[in-house]
Amino acid sequence: MQLIKPKLSDIAEMQNLVKPFIEDGIILPRSDEEVANTIRSYTIAKNDQNKIVGFSSLFIYTDKLAEVRSLVVSKEFQGQKIGSEIVLKLIEEARSLGLMQLITLTYRASFFTRLGFKQVPKEEVWHHKIWEDCIRCKHFPVCNEIALILSL
Repeated sequence: MQLIKPKLSDIAEMQNLVKPFIEDGIILPRSDEEVANTIRSYTIAKNDQNKIVGFSSLFIYTDKLAEVRSLVVSKEFQGQKIGSEIVLKLIEEARSLGLMQLITLTYRASFFTRLGFKQVPKEEVWHHKIWEDCIRCKHFPVCNEIALILSL
């Protein structure tokens, strides 16, 4: 498996991979244009057959803060540490950029706590996150996601 930056030609495959997670309400939908505009924030995992089996985004808010978002691993490849490898790669990227903190909102807090993230009250997550993303969620305003933060 290789962890690489995607090309614009990977967007259709990324959208197909994330579709069932969007339908389940686990991941927010993002248009092809939105993915294209932020393509450099993504890291994808490709298997030996050159198929995308997972991805996530390091979305930068400020010179000190970014979010790990849209983490998805194909259901057939879950349990193989691919998600962990992707997040560790994003943490490495965040450190190389000089970021100081990473946040994430998730339904699977234990996954992120194993990687060093600490649970925090959702109120500590930036308020504009609510207006940029959460307002588009089918669970808004009744949200069961858990906020976590990692100091770098």
